[in-house]
Amino acid sequence: MGGPCSGRPPTGLTASPTSGWCVAEAGAPRLGAFDRDTAVRRERAIGQEIVYSAEVSRDWRAGRGPHGGYLAAMLLRALLDTVADPERSPRSLTVHYPRAPEPGPVSIHTRIERQGRSLSTLSARMEQDGKLIALVLSAFSVAWSAPELSELKMPNVPGPDAAREAGTLEKLGAPPFTRHLVMQPRIGGRPFAASAQPMEIGGWLGLAEPRPIDPLSLAFFSDALFPPPFVRLREDQRVVAPTIDLTIHFRARMPRAAEPDHDELCLARFRTRLVHEGFFDESGVIWAQDGSVLAQSRQLAILLPV
Repeated sequence: MGGPCSGRPPTGLTASPTSGWCVAEAGAPRLGAFDRDTAVRRERAIGQEIVYSAEVSRDWRAGRGPHGGYLAAMLLRALLDTVADPERSPRSLTVHYPRAPEPGPVSIHTRIERQGRSLSTLSARMEQDGKLIALVLSAFSVAWSAPELSELKMPNVPGPDAAREAGTLEKLGAPPFTRHLVMQPRIGGRPFAASAQPMEIGGWLGLAEPRPIDPLSLAFFSDALFPPPFVRLREDQRVVAPTIDLTIHFRARMPRAAEPDHDELCLARFRTRLVHEGFFDESGVIWAQDGSVLAQSRQLAILLPV
């Protein structure tokens, strides 16, 4: 176990031995909204369980509650601190969302279920006022030597624009969390355009405040775009789409850049194959600009009338 907020803090963050909060280093760049709003504090250990406190910000709302990827990033931050081993990268994170939290304090309870020589399996719970908000299983592991094989070729789309404009989706009526998102569409149609195109969307993604791509930002990006079924719906079929469960497979050791201030946009593509009885699947892939796969995601969500 590491100390408070130990493990691998993101750029501009370090562990505070007195407060336990992830705080800005002296002389470091100003703390961005993403790192500030996903910060966790180690409070105490109860047996094999570690308890963290955190604050859910209203700035990351999506539909009827906070954005699922935002909550996943907050949970992952606590798990990274619990593992506290830079050689064991996150490989899998599965989050179930039984209830949406209100803006305000939450607690995160983590537990190492098994610690092997190379693989750590952890669980976590997020609670608010004694009610379960999220339930997590995760795996962290060292890298293994094996043949490199892939059928996940990056789509042939125009590269990212030089200008980084955030909040373009919010201007079109998207939820508040999109003010933190740089989105440059490259794949699929517009939402609520009643299109006959495949249920597929994608484009270049980044955070409004430049920041290295790492597992925390990938957790957010894995749920960042509007659901692919929206391209088939009409303007008068407005719905929200809360996530039931989200699984993220991290496929590269992160962060990739040696420079602490390095930032680049990544390309994401999300597809839906079936909408039935109100539920739909969504599968995603996120690529770095050099074509390497950073993450894969899979979720089940539900369409609810506004």
